[in-house]
Amino acid sequence: MAAYKILVVDDEVDLVETLKFRLECKGYEVVCAYDGQDGLEKALSERPDLILLDVMLPKHDGYYVCRELRKNTTVARVPIVMLTARSQDADKKTGIDQGADAYVSKPFEPKCLMEKVEELLSRAKKD
Repeated sequence: MAAYKILVVDDEVDLVETLKFRLECKGYEVVCAYDGQDGLEKALSERPDLILLDVMLPKHDGYYVCRELRKNTTVARVPIVMLTARSQDADKKTGIDQGADAYVSKPFEPKCLMEKVEELLSRAKKD
């Protein structure tokens, strides 16, 4: 079976590279985007199995990206994890209301994020 493909959308290059390394070590294929517009385009062209999405992005914020992805039938069911420094309850509610499956605040524990990724991918596989 082919590796799951994960799209990482974040404007922090160091964080993207760190996540890419960790995910590839777990056997995932990783596609990276550094702004909301590129993230939207890559989500539609690459058809990932899961998306890690920052909220505060250039061009389009993560809430907008999440909303647009949920409207598109090709990628509407792809699990989305909001990964962001915005950690207030209101921010989390907004993320979930926009269609995110999970909301992880930065800084995060890498092990916890990997567990969330595995959980969502196994749940998506059953659907």
